[in-house]
Amino acid sequence: MGSLRDLENNVGEELERKNDEEIIMKKKKNAQFFRILLVNFQEVILGTKLCLLLPAIPLAILAQYYHFARPWIFAFSLLGLAPLAERVSFLTEQIAHFTGPTVGGLLNATCGNATEMIIGLFALYQRKIHVLKYSLLGSILSNLLLVLGSSLFCGGLANIKKEQRFDRKQADVNSLLLLLGLLCHMLPLMYRLALGPSISNINNNVATSILGLSRVSSIGMLIAYAAYLFFQLKTHRQFFESPEEEEEENKVSEDEEAVIGFWSSFAWLIGMTITIALLSEYVVGTIEAASDSWGISVSFISLIVLPIVGNAAEHAGSIIFALKNKLDISLGVALGSASQISMFVVPLCVIMGWIIGVDMDLDFSILETGSLAFSIILIAFTLQDGTSHYMKGVILCLAYCAIGACFFFHKIPINIENYSYGIMSA
Repeated sequence: MGSLRDLENNVGEELERKNDEEIIMKKKKNAQFFRILLVNFQEVILGTKLCLLLPAIPLAILAQYYHFARPWIFAFSLLGLAPLAERVSFLTEQIAHFTGPTVGGLLNATCGNATEMIIGLFALYQRKIHVLKYSLLGSILSNLLLVLGSSLFCGGLANIKKEQRFDRKQADVNSLLLLLGLLCHMLPLMYRLALGPSISNINNNVATSILGLSRVSSIGMLIAYAAYLFFQLKTHRQFFESPEEEEEENKVSEDEEAVIGFWSSFAWLIGMTITIALLSEYVVGTIEAASDSWGISVSFISLIVLPIVGNAAEHAGSIIFALKNKLDISLGVALGSASQISMFVVPLCVIMGWIIGVDMDLDFSILETGSLAFSIILIAFTLQDGTSHYMKGVILCLAYCAIGACFFFHKIPINIENYSYGIMSA
């Protein structure tokens, strides 16, 4: 009997010990889970100086819910988009640590302009073609003139005693893409102007022809962009990576690790993309009210204000690289983003409009297309010799200011129903 009691006591003690171990393990798992949450919050939310603007996100949601004045909703939404755009770029970099450089580069190419893409799709869905065209054109001009111009200016001043040089191969490839995009934008405009006002009785046929031409051109642009991605990420990566950059990447890959896990990054990326979509819907829905309230034209807000906010993180990153005399990286940021908008986002909006029955074309009107054409020509002359100095940055920034002033005074009220062939009717 005594041995039986001892056996029962031993079994009871063993069960108690296992229960204690399970409780300890659960506590450790819970502590580890909360520690991971804390690290994620610290790195994702507090890991940028733009976190000071994050309170604008709940303010925008509350303003929409309680039916505040629409200009306030627009202002809060616009402020909230800036840190979200920067954090999306950070999260794609974290995911690239796990997926490798090729997939990581593709993710950066896809998510780098997520804000502009989502705003454009909402504008397309709400049939605000004027807002869509202005915002897309503004993103291209902002990257070409403001981002690159401020980078060359700051880099030139910081390295005023050095000759700043860069590899022209990358600039040449991006310039070719931009020129192809410009040709596709000009063809519908030239087609309409070539027919002249004498065909006013067959405007419907002209609109159908311009729409068909735009859709065919958009398919060609998407094919060209796919070929560019294959060219950049697979066959000719050396064109887009300077020797210094390769050495630096090798050091980073050896010493630096991802600060948050793959699934954590993926979950944060989905959440922030949904938030960007929500704020983008607010921006598109309230832009006309903000324009009327502030006395600023819709064209200026869409073409100047929205791109500056959406590309704030890219602006800062490009300038920092230029200050460190790493112009190849600055060129990759500015020209690569402009090429992506021109050759991927714009034709994608045309194709998406085709799918959902919205007549989105590539006719951006004379003023808009002319601004784009002279900007690309100016960039081509700026980068032709493979060297840089601050004077080139001054010229590009002043060109951007001149275009901004033009659209600031462009206060023709837009009638959406009469918006056709790139003409904005009063």
